[in-house]
Amino acid sequence: MVEVSKLGLDGVCEIRVPRFDDARGFFSETWNAGKLAQAGIAVDFVQDNHSLSRERGVLRGLHFQKPPFAQDKLVRVLRGSIYDVAIDIRVGSPTFGKWVGLTVSAKEWNQILVPKGFAHGFVTLEPDTEVAYKVSAPYSQPHDRSIRFDDPDIAIDWPVAAQELILSDKDAAAPLLTDVETGFVYP
Repeated sequence: MVEVSKLGLDGVCEIRVPRFDDARGFFSETWNAGKLAQAGIAVDFVQDNHSLSRERGVLRGLHFQKPPFAQDKLVRVLRGSIYDVAIDIRVGSPTFGKWVGLTVSAKEWNQILVPKGFAHGFVTLEPDTEVAYKVSAPYSQPHDRSIRFDDPDIAIDWPVAAQELILSDKDAAAPLLTDVETGFVYP
């Protein structure tokens, strides 16, 4: 049975799928379009991405793509754990600039769905963390945008101290949300 739990922002949810363990190991359907459609999640994914972060404290984000290459993302952890965040960037939304966070881990076998209209990012909580995620649109460099991870107006409470974070040059130089044209308007 697929479990879907709303996380407080429109469309952002935690997904838990069954995992069947035995002496050989385990088996799990991590994505089944029909079963998730029955649970109210109907997304056509077109690309899978996979990242490895060698150190604890690697922060990737906050990222999104503008329309027409906006992406829904379904994120899960294959090894290790992350603190994953979604930020509402839909201009005019009653929750614009608000965020929600969830620990996603291989141990918990949970996933987070981040819909279009939300920026996404995560920080690794363990070394050698592997993250796999599905997206509903291919990568498009001209539509790729970033928002500063420590934007004071968003005020994300990251579980790793700022001085311990490891960022790419791109993420370290990202602008504040107020300086970004997101391309998303609510509703």
